[in-house]
Amino acid sequence: MSSSKKRILVVSQYFYPEQFRINDICVELKRRGYEINVVTGIPNYPQGKFYKGYGLFKKTKEQYNGVPIRRIPLIPRGKNYFTLSLNYISFIVSGFFWQLFSRLKVDYVFCFGTSPITQALPGIWFSKRKKIPCYLYLQDLWPQSFEYITGTRNKTILHIVGKISDYVYRNCTVIFVPSKGFATVLVERGIPERKIVYWPQYAEDFFKPLSKMDLPEIPSDSFNVVFTGNVGLAQGLDILPKSARIIRNVRPDVNIKFVVVGDGRARQNLIEEAEKMKVDDMFVFLPHKPAVKIPEIISACDVAFLSLRNDPVFKMTIPAKLQTYLACGIPIVSAIEGEAAEIIKEANAGISSAPGDELALAQNILSLYDMDKNELRKLGLNARMYYENNFEKNKLFCILENYLRD
Repeated sequence: MSSSKKRILVVSQYFYPEQFRINDICVELKRRGYEINVVTGIPNYPQGKFYKGYGLFKKTKEQYNGVPIRRIPLIPRGKNYFTLSLNYISFIVSGFFWQLFSRLKVDYVFCFGTSPITQALPGIWFSKRKKIPCYLYLQDLWPQSFEYITGTRNKTILHIVGKISDYVYRNCTVIFVPSKGFATVLVERGIPERKIVYWPQYAEDFFKPLSKMDLPEIPSDSFNVVFTGNVGLAQGLDILPKSARIIRNVRPDVNIKFVVVGDGRARQNLIEEAEKMKVDDMFVFLPHKPAVKIPEIISACDVAFLSLRNDPVFKMTIPAKLQTYLACGIPIVSAIEGEAAEIIKEANAGISSAPGDELALAQNILSLYDMDKNELRKLGLNARMYYENNFEKNKLFCILENYLRD
């Protein structure tokens, strides 16, 4: 089989050292014998500025675990919608000229479809020019995600974004989706069901249960509720200070800490809200950490927190960190609805409440705080077992390879 392995061009606006699952997908495909080339932007997510050592003319070519990377120019995303729009547009423009003149020889194009969906356009144009298949691994559902993220209600803009999204979907050979709800919406938009494949996310191999650790930055004498990842608007983390205030009012005796690990556009506002509500002493804010360090942080905590804002599109979304938490075998408390909440319930790995319901979240956190330690441990064991049965990496790559062989 090794002689028939294919050459794959991966197009993703985000790639290492930015922390996205596409990094591991590329390394795993290379390990399985595929020749991988990545076209990506200059790392700036989620901080909104270029990472140290990178720039328009710095480190435009490098390798990640043997995977060649070609970085094309873009404008950093900044901290507002205007610069974010320029970030999106600049990748499309750079990608257009790259694909126009590239002489790269590959058999497939594989686009990683986080927001914005427009990042797939250079890959589609390249595949059309080379007359080769183009695969899309859809992470964010557009135009719905665009409408929510921007808050726009302008019908003309939404119509244009909808047309662009449909162009992307129609011109991909296969669309891999991480949730079944995504598949339903795509079919409703007129995308043939035969083109859509359910391919849920997995967690990298280093996400696994570890013995409880004492870390200097995390209190060891408190019940720790941890959140890891992008601290953005979509995550709905503004519920945490509200729930913390309720916990303090009804149970002033308990020692509960919220450990928030990561960076993003909503981080500073979250810090200010905790201070404003006089619960900042219940929070520990840690900066962005390398993904390989996250299991250690999770092991120093008692419960993991998962949330998304209250919007119909998020009921169909399964955040990648859900698989991360399940793989690490930690009980989960969530403010989320839809498929993610159903998974937590089916796994018997934690408790969920509706997004924005700070009272229910506070009550659920206190329930886990009061729970017998053996029962809490059982929730963590259930989480890991469910992960192994449903999201195990090798099983999922066997599914993907069935399409790469065709």
